[in-house]
Amino acid sequence: MLTDPFQRLGLDREVLTVSQLNQRARLLLEDVFPQVWVEGELSNIARPASGHVYFTLKDRNAQVRCAIFKQQASRVRDLLRDGLLVRVRGRVSLYEGRGDYQMILDSVEAAGDGALRLAFEALKTALQAEGLFAQERKQALPAHPQRIGIITSASGAVLHDIMSVFARRAPHVQLTLIPSAVQGREATAQLVRALELADRAEFDAIILARGGGSLEDLWCFNEEALARAVAQCRTPIVSAVGHETDVSISDFVADVRAPTPSAAAELLAPNRLELLTTLRSIERRLTLRLQEALNRKHLQLQHLRQRLRHPRERLQQHSQRLDDLTLRLQRAVQTQQQQRNQRLDHLRARLNVQHPQQSIVTQQLHIKQLEQRLLRASQQHLNQSKQRLQMLMQSLHVVSPLATLERGYSILSTTDEQQIIRSIEDLKPPQTVQARLIDGHATLQVTQVSATTAG
Repeated sequence: MLTDPFQRLGLDREVLTVSQLNQRARLLLEDVFPQVWVEGELSNIARPASGHVYFTLKDRNAQVRCAIFKQQASRVRDLLRDGLLVRVRGRVSLYEGRGDYQMILDSVEAAGDGALRLAFEALKTALQAEGLFAQERKQALPAHPQRIGIITSASGAVLHDIMSVFARRAPHVQLTLIPSAVQGREATAQLVRALELADRAEFDAIILARGGGSLEDLWCFNEEALARAVAQCRTPIVSAVGHETDVSISDFVADVRAPTPSAAAELLAPNRLELLTTLRSIERRLTLRLQEALNRKHLQLQHLRQRLRHPRERLQQHSQRLDDLTLRLQRAVQTQQQQRNQRLDHLRARLNVQHPQQSIVTQQLHIKQLEQRLLRASQQHLNQSKQRLQMLMQSLHVVSPLATLERGYSILSTTDEQQIIRSIEDLKPPQTVQARLIDGHATLQVTQVSATTAG
């Protein structure tokens, strides 16, 4: 066991095993970093059946593997989601089995926009449970829209991008701006009012758009009030909030989500020249496919003609196959019969081994043993009963009147022994009484009776 993790290799070229190297590296890391706070983004979360959680903590330039064991993981389950920015505490260690550098964690906290992401996930889960994201609620976009409402900031580059796309692809479409703040405290209320106005204006479609930004900048598009306003609109809505990697609650509720505002414009402004080009391409492909199908059918027909044979050949083939199957059946029957005979021999051998005579002999020996045990137990019980009887007789003798007579006392009774005389009041001189002694009886005559004076 290495006691000093900083111990250097000897000058005589000490050679370590891989296990020793990993052990020294682990002890060194745990000694230098017994507890450290690290901030990063969660990714590659794994939850095996053991209850432990493994994941990667990363930033733009690096990453580190982390492990949090079952007891601690149960307390921070809601924080362990891919993409969340968190602050973790633990010791730096090394998994010796694979030589993997890792952190063993005992605490996980939301950091940066992590709290916003948690609120985002909570609202997303609640609205999804209500069915606001259901596919059957979503409306199809019009194939040829004529009037489109655009809800965005009047001063941003988003409006210019959308108008440029329509000017290039579909200049005939009428665009109407319903201006609204797209960031800040007042943005949510203004966006809700703009949606209500646009829905009443009966546009063919509505584009809800904003440029990129941080999660906090885009937060008004993650508010419940805006989500419910989008869900209540009768007009099809295309949500184009942020860059392609940004996702908002309004994207889930809207009928269609576009990765960028320009992409939203392209969804509603199909290029006529591209449609014509696509149609011509489809026509050429259809003609080519039809020709290829005709050629394949022609080749199949030729192949079938070549394969067509006289029925006599088919009958000969079937006859030959019947003979082959007959021989195979005979061999199979013989093999099965041999297997059954072998099994029968095996069962006979087992039956001989397990003949009841052996069991009878064993049971007879067992009965003799039981008889002997029964005799010994009966004799022992009888001896114990005799001993107990003697003890009871001795106890009875102690309290017996006969024992009292042995000590020199006698018992007085009337001559007919019907009444025991216990007091002088039962005597009337010259009464005749009978006395019982230890070895016989005596008849006595009472001449005088005197009471005992209390001393």
